[in-house]
Amino acid sequence: MAAGRDTGDVGEVEIEAGLRSDTARAIGFSDAVFAIVITLLVLDLRVPESAPGGMLHALLDQWPVYLAYVTSYLYVAVNWLNHKGTFHRVRCADRGLHWANLGVLFSVALLPFVTALVSRAVEKGDAFDERVAVAAYAVVGVVLSAAWLWLYHYLSRHRELLQAGVTSRFFEAERIRAALGVAAYAIAGGVGWWVSVPVALVVLLLLPLFYGLSSNGSYDLLRRLRHRR
Repeated sequence: MAAGRDTGDVGEVEIEAGLRSDTARAIGFSDAVFAIVITLLVLDLRVPESAPGGMLHALLDQWPVYLAYVTSYLYVAVNWLNHKGTFHRVRCADRGLHWANLGVLFSVALLPFVTALVSRAVEKGDAFDERVAVAAYAVVGVVLSAAWLWLYHYLSRHRELLQAGVTSRFFEAERIRAALGVAAYAIAGGVGWWVSVPVALVVLLLLPLFYGLSSNGSYDLLRRLRHRR
């Protein structure tokens, strides 16, 4: 009888035995981390000190802070959408998936720090500090993309964790999307260090827009592009 059980039946037994768990707690914990990270980003928006009548000029001088905030807010939002789309396809979680998820959350939690680095460096105008800050932001982008690559690879190898009707091929394709992120953020960091900080900042702003368009998976992005044709 045991040999005749399907994957779903075995999964239910393992959940009951404590070897696996449903995704509710993982999703709830992850949502809390994303909320805290976004809150920390807001804390870098500060009221500038200014002489009477100089408030507008002081606010405009803080444009690097606003740019860094918008870039990182989009990045966090896209990661949250990716997370939502991923776990919507997951039926249950085991220890390996929890560790992969913690790797993603660890990387996301670094974004407020590197966001503050970029905004302060660009605001002060020192060329070397700008290069260091942009490179640090790009390194976090590489680490975060690598964490997603790990998570997608894990899910592609563990079909028993997926919802009925979701194939491992979906996550095999998503690994390519994550690998592109590793390469793109590495290139952005190299451009910022050796070529041009402004160009690197533009690339860092555009990357979350691309991942936002494909936040429900590369399959969904290709389907929408074909539909427009």
